[in-house]
Amino acid sequence: MISKNRISEIRKLHLKKFRDLHRLFLVEGRKSVEMLLRSDLRVRDLFVTERFRDEHVSLLRDVPATLVTPDEMGRISTLSTPPELLAVVEQPAEVLPPAHVPLLVLDRIADPGNLGTIVRTANWFGIRHVLCSPDCVEFYNPKCIQATMGAFCDVQVARADIPAYLSKQPAGRHIAGTFLNGEPLGTFAFQPDDILVIGSESDGISAPVAECVTHRLTIPRGEGSGLSSESLNAAVAAAIVMQQWRTKRGANSPSDFQKGCPKGGVVNMDYNSLFIERLRTRYPCFKNC
Repeated sequence: MISKNRISEIRKLHLKKFRDLHRLFLVEGRKSVEMLLRSDLRVRDLFVTERFRDEHVSLLRDVPATLVTPDEMGRISTLSTPPELLAVVEQPAEVLPPAHVPLLVLDRIADPGNLGTIVRTANWFGIRHVLCSPDCVEFYNPKCIQATMGAFCDVQVARADIPAYLSKQPAGRHIAGTFLNGEPLGTFAFQPDDILVIGSESDGISAPVAECVTHRLTIPRGEGSGLSSESLNAAVAAAIVMQQWRTKRGANSPSDFQKGCPKGGVVNMDYNSLFIERLRTRYPCFKNC
């Protein structure tokens, strides 16, 4: 069983200041916790309902866990529908990305669901390093961790002064950012170690970061698009850019990407229609975009 004092300590982790203070975060739900238990992240505590333990004996056979009642799980969970598994996890040390690896840079992303979805999508396309500006939403926000659907285990996320970091990149390395005006995304010659920059949902890439961008790219509007659509959702824009990078980068053939697509995949697609439709089908958060 779990004490009232322990419930109070875990509830404090609902707040950023206590997550920062104790360097801990929460992981909730079966899929995310299963991914967590297969990762190298350090689990401080695991809480499970009796029903889940009895129905999934093999999953928890060698894992120390504390039994809680559904009511207790509801008190420690951040979700409106409490899960049957909840873990308290140590935040790993932040490490800047190594040189010569593909990198996604996020400038002032404010919505935790967007950040989590972007990290999940980066993992899908094989980008394992994400660098956030200091004014991005906190990565360990429970809504963000939930939106990654376990990708927080595979993708290394760090914070840094973005202009300072980008200014140190070697000459010739692509730093490609998305803007309303720029080279059409479909014509750009991507490279394996590109740095892809995505700006905030409302204002795009900030001026100091824009000065470091070497290639300004734009996602062309589809024919007949309405004037009410001024821009794309940041997570959708990031997914489109990463899909194009994954398909067209010089080091790999498109056949690798096709293996992850339904029925062998469609690589040479109109990314403003077919690819977005695929995202809407795969990720519920894209349905209203």
